Amino acid sequence: MNFQKWKAKTSNTRLIALSFALVIFVGTILLCLPVSSAAGTWTAPVDALFTATTSTCVTGLIVVDTSAHWSLFGQIVILILIQVGGIGFMTLITLFSFFVRHRMSLYERRLILQSAGALHMSGVAAIFRQIVLGTFLIEGIGAALLAVRFYPLYGRVGIWYAVFHSISAFCNAGIDLLGVHGSSSFSAYVGDPLVSGTLIFLIIMGGLGFLVWNDLLRARFRFRKLELHSKLVLTITAILIVGGWGVLALTEWNASLSGLSVPQKLLASLFQSVTTRTAGFTTVDQSTLSDSGAIVSMVLMFIGGSPGSTAGGAKTTTVAVFFLCCLRLARNRESVVVFKRRIDDRIVRQAGAVVCVYTGMILLATAIICALEPAGIREVLYEVVSAMATVGLTMNLTSTLSAVSKLILIFLMYAGRLGGLSLFLALAESTEHAPLERPTEKILIG
Repeated sequence: MNFQKWKAKTSNTRLIALSFALVIFVGTILLCLPVSSAAGTWTAPVDALFTATTSTCVTGLIVVDTSAHWSLFGQIVILILIQVGGIGFMTLITLFSFFVRHRMSLYERRLILQSAGALHMSGVAAIFRQIVLGTFLIEGIGAALLAVRFYPLYGRVGIWYAVFHSISAFCNAGIDLLGVHGSSSFSAYVGDPLVSGTLIFLIIMGGLGFLVWNDLLRARFRFRKLELHSKLVLTITAILIVGGWGVLALTEWNASLSGLSVPQKLLASLFQSVTTRTAGFTTVDQSTLSDSGAIVSMVLMFIGGSPGSTAGGAKTTTVAVFFLCCLRLARNRESVVVFKRRIDDRIVRQAGAVVCVYTGMILLATAIICALEPAGIREVLYEVVSAMATVGLTMNLTSTLSAVSKLILIFLMYAGRLGGLSLFLALAESTEHAPLERPTEKILIG
């Protein structure tokens, strides 16, 4: 079978899944090499695979300290994996094809449409250019702001820190290089409005989604002119950030935030509300969270960012549609309506499927890891939700896990980056469906 026939028989979902797997495989090989480690020794394959997966899937869970274990070459490989994973490998490939041939086939347009999370076929090339230019512009602004703080503290290496953390924050990866300075992620900057504020800005911008950027520019930031998708994303994002901020400040005021000043508590609770949206950076030790704070954080992690963004999770629009569907059923109404627009029933069914798939995979993985590890269910569940939602927050459990548990987390990170439903479609979907309709029969539920 030649490439064109294979490509025609391969669905877009499968091709995107294979592209991420290819990037992870190449990253694993490079990170295994002695040149990638600071000690100049070979890295264990499972640790290299875990690091390549957490970087490409922009998660942030780590089994070895990024600053201490990896050499500059290894850190550059990790940063490239983060950038490729954040933008999307197929986006980069198709963009390269566009620059080389100056034309994109219909197949490539459909592929990039699905990869980037766009809704319309028109203007695909322009959307890609905006994605790349917008990404580098925002990351550049973030790096410049972070350099204001890091350069005076660390000298020339501070420039590298600024670039690395800006890309890691925008891509919602949550991988940092500050461990060598004795800092647990950004805990040393818990009260620094410049560092925390810059990271919050980058995380939110990365988590909104490329489609929302384009729509905001088209509508000139007028909310009523936006498409339904953008309205829903911006509304749910604002509710989650502000609501999460208030609830976490309330639950953690005398718990994980005790010992901080009032301004530091307010900034740290806001940072926690934003970083749980799949970013993974921390200014507060996650193991010190109250039980209520841990539950709220897991809910925010589960929801995650928005479709077509660098963030993971079940996605804001998915959970919003699922919640609206529940309200519809409770009120015995036939259609899901929001902002005076009816949502297609097929989208409603997909939202329900995504929530069920995510919930099922999280519960199954938690049960298996609890059976394998001596850790408590609170720590394991937090770790599993973090991996599935590609967040990267941990209660200091990742590095202590066995090889089998690490492999489970690797699968969850990969599934979470693709989308749980997309992964099952990639494994099971067929390009041919028999036009067969079964007889209908009723059952009792509830």
